[in-house]
Amino acid sequence: MEELLSPSAPHHLDDQARLKAIIDTAIDGIITIDQRGTIETVNPAAARIFGYEPAEIIGQNIRMLMPEPDQSRHDGYIDNYNRTGERKIIGIGREVVGMRKDKSVFPFLLSISEVKLQDKIIFTGIIHDISQQKQAEQAQRESENKINSIIQAAVDGIITIDTRGFIEMVNPSAAKLFGYQEEELLGKNISLLMPEPDHSRHDGYMDNYHQTGHRKIIGIGREVSGLKKDGTVFPLYLSISEVQLTDRKVYTGFIHDITRQKVSEERLRRYAAELERSNGELQDFAYVSSHDLQEPLRKIQAFGDRLKTKEQANLSEQGKDYVDRMLNAAVRMQNLINDLLTFSRVTTKSKPFENVDLNAILDGVLSDLEITIEKTGTVIERTPLPTLEAEPTQMRQLFQNLISNAIKFRKDDTTPVVRIASQNVQRTAHLTSTPGDQHVSIEVSDNGIGFDEKYLDRIFNIFQRLEGQKYEGSGIGLAICRKIAIRHGGDITARSKPGEGTTFVITLATRHLQE
Repeated sequence: MEELLSPSAPHHLDDQARLKAIIDTAIDGIITIDQRGTIETVNPAAARIFGYEPAEIIGQNIRMLMPEPDQSRHDGYIDNYNRTGERKIIGIGREVVGMRKDKSVFPFLLSISEVKLQDKIIFTGIIHDISQQKQAEQAQRESENKINSIIQAAVDGIITIDTRGFIEMVNPSAAKLFGYQEEELLGKNISLLMPEPDHSRHDGYMDNYHQTGHRKIIGIGREVSGLKKDGTVFPLYLSISEVQLTDRKVYTGFIHDITRQKVSEERLRRYAAELERSNGELQDFAYVSSHDLQEPLRKIQAFGDRLKTKEQANLSEQGKDYVDRMLNAAVRMQNLINDLLTFSRVTTKSKPFENVDLNAILDGVLSDLEITIEKTGTVIERTPLPTLEAEPTQMRQLFQNLISNAIKFRKDDTTPVVRIASQNVQRTAHLTSTPGDQHVSIEVSDNGIGFDEKYLDRIFNIFQRLEGQKYEGSGIGLAICRKIAIRHGGDITARSKPGEGTTFVITLATRHLQE
């Protein structure tokens, strides 16, 4: 009673209240046990960490919070310490594993202090749950392992250097690409992998970048040359990224060998040049031959006409038949020569592009075909067509050939119907145009005899005819259409089935930046 009334008693009570408040509000768990391992106190944080209410823990043996084998061995640990004083964790602290009420286990840092009271000894454990930290570390390890696996298995070469240019990391693909073992490159200056003049200049490049920040390749990427161990120089595409670590910078280079690509490009360039030369020779041959054939053909026609008119009386019936066949053959030859000239002129005698209203072009074509349309009873259906940059004469040829074909290859017992329509389309990879972003698709459909689509590639080749001699023609018309479509930044294809008609689909660029 005298102690409570002494001047120090209120201060003592305040200290106890303050201590209890600190313990109860602590984030880490705090548990006290006696020398037998029985829990005497537990703060809210410790109860929460283990998933219990405080009343469920107090009075229980501390081993209830341990998984095996520690649970079975714990009493022995305490007995050994009480008997020998040998410390395995008391006053030291270490990472251990705890067991929650739901039997799940988790890692935590445990530090134990020994407190000697007047009549007994107790042990106080401070528990810091490191589950999230461990999960984060595991996730980081998995991420690092994943990144490392990706780097090691990457097809392209990957090299990391420091700010002085010394190689810190090289993946197997990079080492193989340059003909080295990985250990031969680590610690070496990256200039080892460069031919002259880059070999001598590289350190200067890096110094200039560090002083000025002027980027020539970092963060940009470009085509450069590499030097293999055997002295071979080869082309590669190099992109470099700058990485700021905690205390320093490193640079990572991604290396893609483009040797095969360059070889293919060179072969393609040579092939294109040869093809252009061959096409030029073919066009010149077609043009010159067609002109050279005109004069003897005119003589054949002229003398054939004279035979038929002036020598009519002197010719037998068989002779007259011979003359008619000769003149018919001459007409067919004349048509073939004209078609060849038209085919060769699509590119060799082409005119500049201008704005062309395809509706006006179609009006003119239908006017020219008016007699044929009336004679065959053909029905023309059309929707508005666009205006685009084109050569008017070739657009006229395009519609003339396609509509004439649609009427020619009609079915005998069906009224011919030809439909012309258009729609805007997105540019696609197969189109031949480099200029022009917008394209228009024009469809010319009929209900004629159609054809088997297995012959689709053939019908656009010169002199290819699927119907033999049943229908007049040289087999050049569709080849001309394709040449015109390609010149106008597009292409032509067809959909068809035997007996169900045909739809020709022409794609044209609406705008051209250059000829």
